[in-house]
Amino acid sequence: MNPAITSYERPDPLQSDGDVLGSHPDGQGRKKSGQLGNPTGSHLAYGILDTPPWHLCIFLGIQHFLTALGGLVAVPLILAKDLCLQHDPLTQSYLISTIFFVSGICTLLQVFLGVRLPILQGGTFAFLAPSLAMLSLPAWRCPEWTFNASLVNTSSPEFTEEWQKRIRELQGTIMVASCVQMLVGFSGLIGFLMRFIGPLTIAPTISLVALPLFDSAGNDAGNHWGIAAMTIFLIVLFSQYLKNITVPVLVYGQKKKFHTSKFHLFQVFPVLLALCISWLTCFVLTVTDALPSAPAAYGHWARTDTKGSVLSQAPWFRVPYPGQWGLPTISLAGVCGIIAGVISSMVESVGDYYACARLVGAPTPPRHAINRGIGIEGLGCLLAGAWGTGNGTTSYSENVGVLGITQVGSRMVIVAAGCVLLLMGVFGKIGAAFATIPTPVIGGMFLVMFGVITAVGISNLQYVDMNSSRNLFVFGFSIYCGLAIPNWVNKNPERLQTGDTLSPDCYAPGILQLDQVIQVLLTTGMFVGGSLGFLLDNTIPGSVEERGLLAWNQSQEESEATSEASEIYGLPCGIGTKFYTSSCSWCLPFWPQLEGVRKREVEVSQLTLCSLDVPGYRRKGDQETRM
Repeated sequence: MNPAITSYERPDPLQSDGDVLGSHPDGQGRKKSGQLGNPTGSHLAYGILDTPPWHLCIFLGIQHFLTALGGLVAVPLILAKDLCLQHDPLTQSYLISTIFFVSGICTLLQVFLGVRLPILQGGTFAFLAPSLAMLSLPAWRCPEWTFNASLVNTSSPEFTEEWQKRIRELQGTIMVASCVQMLVGFSGLIGFLMRFIGPLTIAPTISLVALPLFDSAGNDAGNHWGIAAMTIFLIVLFSQYLKNITVPVLVYGQKKKFHTSKFHLFQVFPVLLALCISWLTCFVLTVTDALPSAPAAYGHWARTDTKGSVLSQAPWFRVPYPGQWGLPTISLAGVCGIIAGVISSMVESVGDYYACARLVGAPTPPRHAINRGIGIEGLGCLLAGAWGTGNGTTSYSENVGVLGITQVGSRMVIVAAGCVLLLMGVFGKIGAAFATIPTPVIGGMFLVMFGVITAVGISNLQYVDMNSSRNLFVFGFSIYCGLAIPNWVNKNPERLQTGDTLSPDCYAPGILQLDQVIQVLLTTGMFVGGSLGFLLDNTIPGSVEERGLLAWNQSQEESEATSEASEIYGLPCGIGTKFYTSSCSWCLPFWPQLEGVRKREVEVSQLTLCSLDVPGYRRKGDQETRM
């Protein structure tokens, strides 16, 4: 999430003879009758309530899927080693397909019932740190034989039980922690907490989501630094240096039939292009035997045939279902750790809501929409746990930026993206294809992605007075402790155990569950850094302007009673406005409020009375009227 992005900073990704694809020359793709158009973002090709042509919705939906692809694929691949699946690419492909499928369901739920902004849902890196911390406990460490490919029989019941019992543990802890997120959202508690959570809490929390993962990314890239460096170079080249270069493509139009259009290829697909080129390079080096075939040799994992059998083994179609890995289990340490990830995910999502509304020209999300959005994200995490993705779901910051790049803020495009995710989750060969990406290519992609996520966290400091020594201390101390404390605890886990050695022959056992909770929380960097940032920011004296709270929350009150907010953030089919308008429901924190609707009705009635005295005035329902 980058709140500083505006939708007019970059050119349109697809232009045709100087015109923006998706404009409305012949009346196609207009907004539905009676809906508001683009409230404030007149520079957008399509506003949030507009409906582009169906073929354009599909194209832009696929683009959103491809933008989120890196994050969606990264989560199962990072978890694979600690789930004992590093030598089982077929099961990795099943996890990738499952996360595609669940992300599609959660995206549709968020657009129709949640905050109702055009935001894609997908796997979250905020859950990775506590998940890896839980799996590093002695009870859940993988046996040594699972690290040796020659000893692993992926079809044996023993191996299957080894990885399934770990993912069942993740399932149970995620499902319990998601109930906390649903409670915080639907009860309206998130609105109360946001009064105390400012940029100095958000910045270290989000930054420490990715910073501790440098070891995992470095190890993957270190399997062949040449291939990893090439992947990094290509991503940087395409996304930063060539982003404004257009490529001519042949398209079909109703007026001009087949004609040439200009497409910002490198701006739209930088990660996908880099992965494909690096993948192809590894394939050529494999075919020519330029890479060693011995598993212990340096560069072996850059070969494309190390996981090649997964494509032939994967089914063409496979529908993921709840409980596919067995009955979930629960542990207190895992639940406490995932709750820390839930808090970080909620904070990041609220920031995404603000940024998305600004990019699509919508009013600032009112409290009831934020409460509902966080509640639906909690429901999404519950579904992700039930289906067994090994992760939760959250709003995707990368796709918020795409809205500004494409200048298309229509909700229907995200609906199309959700449908694309569902189809990709059912098509088993897609997940298998991504599971065969060479390890150094994945490592290079991780290094770029984790760096961007860290920068996204730091970007929240733009609201804060960074000339203040107070703010410099809070941020610097939180970040440093968020790295130092987990590092020390990982090296000295016995120092924090509640048991005690009374004498050489006498040992007083401690409380195992408490030991595990302490270790998981203190080895989760974003929990340590975010907690310190929250504590220091709310206890060290400082003005609201200095802390960035004024700029962060000043627009919240202004959007509560506007007619635009009721049109955009209200529930579908008139729920809460035309239907089910019981006075009891108005007390619910996530229910649409009618103040905006009543204010709009008064304004319309005043305009109608005034129109009797103004010659030539036409009422809102007349055909000639355009909003």
